[in-house]
Amino acid sequence: MNAEELSDMMLRNSFEALRLQEVQLLLSAKRTSLSTLQTGIALLALPLSVISFLVVTSQFWHILDILYLAAPLLAFCATLVGIGSYLIMRAMTAIQGIDGKIRRVSEEDERLRELVQVDRHKLLDAFRLRWGDGSP
Repeated sequence: MNAEELSDMMLRNSFEALRLQEVQLLLSAKRTSLSTLQTGIALLALPLSVISFLVVTSQFWHILDILYLAAPLLAFCATLVGIGSYLIMRAMTAIQGIDGKIRRVSEEDERLRELVQVDRHKLLDAFRLRWGDGSP
């Protein structure tokens, strides 16, 4: 192997390593967006549980008697719903953008496409093996 072939091989390997690192960076950003999505869902679940508790115990109190307590609580719940909705929408937008970037990067490299691409049939088969097919 002469120096020119060795140089070409090193350049090709470094280019592949760069592509893999780029995908790893995108996947770490996707994990961060998934964590943001999880936080947004948790912020939406908290007001739902508070409101359901208030509905269940509504026979023990009258809203006009505790309006000074219920109004700030409901305002806080509305704020949590707003923040949770914002986080969910932001995370979903970021995840879709990252998926598009990963798709563009993987279109250029065949080996990378095989690593990134998910075979949906294999995934569904694995799901059915673990959880069953859902039939009674």
